[in-house]
Amino acid sequence: MAGRTTMETRDTVPVQKDQDILSAAARLSGEDLCSIADLSSAEVRALLKLGHEVKRNPREYRHALDAKQMVLMFEKASLRTRLAFETGINTMGGNAIFVDQTSSPLGEREAIADVARNVERWVDVIVLRTYAHDTIVEMAANSRVPVINALSDFEHPCQALADFMTLEEHFGSVTGMNFTYVGDGNNVCHSLMLTGAQLGANVTIATPRGYSPDIEIVTKAREMAEANGCEIRLTQDPQAAAENADAMYTDVCVSMGFEHESTKRAPIFRPFQVNEALMQKAQPSAVFMHCLPARRGAEVTDAVLDGPQSIVFDQAENRMHVQKGLLLLLLGGLANVEKFQ
Repeated sequence: MAGRTTMETRDTVPVQKDQDILSAAARLSGEDLCSIADLSSAEVRALLKLGHEVKRNPREYRHALDAKQMVLMFEKASLRTRLAFETGINTMGGNAIFVDQTSSPLGEREAIADVARNVERWVDVIVLRTYAHDTIVEMAANSRVPVINALSDFEHPCQALADFMTLEEHFGSVTGMNFTYVGDGNNVCHSLMLTGAQLGANVTIATPRGYSPDIEIVTKAREMAEANGCEIRLTQDPQAAAENADAMYTDVCVSMGFEHESTKRAPIFRPFQVNEALMQKAQPSAVFMHCLPARRGAEVTDAVLDGPQSIVFDQAENRMHVQKGLLLLLLGGLANVEKFQ
């Protein structure tokens, strides 16, 4: 797989066909986002297009979600996810309500179905950050308002969408690019595989033995990849995975909820650290990515994280823009935006 040439495209990703976004809005209004697999390839592309548009022209969306109420119910700590969602809806005229579930997981005090049937009467959208993916699925099954997965132990769709939006800024298109993920086959890895496959990117996943991504996700991603003319490769060799990569991505090797495995995992994941030597195997124009927070000196070195190839803070910023686009689609906000009327 040959490498690609970098193109800076912050101001050159036009909304060429408003109908693409309007078609996605018509299908997605009132729907949930539990998994990237809930979206078609066309819908992923339309959502990213809308993210770029909102980023370029934020003033045009100031009142798109006037009086809309969003509740964030988080069992896990958060910086980027919470602030990006709160800032996003606030700048479009809506309101965010935060419910801290870190000391009382959803379903413990009250049945999840009962929570859904209460909350749906007060708010327009429910954003969940949980441990068990089943919590999100059950909430969505019992709620009449959209439910968004803001992270579960199985997927992190909003992160992956922001990541590929960021890649589009830097490369213009991700179709045919070589995207490499090195590390734990976790929730972030799952969503990246699915998103890359939906957009036609060649995705290579390098994990230690015993830490590969879920086979159900791999199968689903490969089906998507076949339909979109790309491929999904799994390997246990980080050196081979890095060859000719256009983007190198890693995440912590100890995700939230697995802290008890820190000592066991440290030596297993050491060969998978993204350092200067590994980055040199990628294309000279390659970018480095991380969903953050990063454990400096563990899965990535300071030289890479703070280096010229790093776009980690672009990724963080774009969480807000792509999540604004998502809220607009799920809540029918484009009806209030002049250019889409």
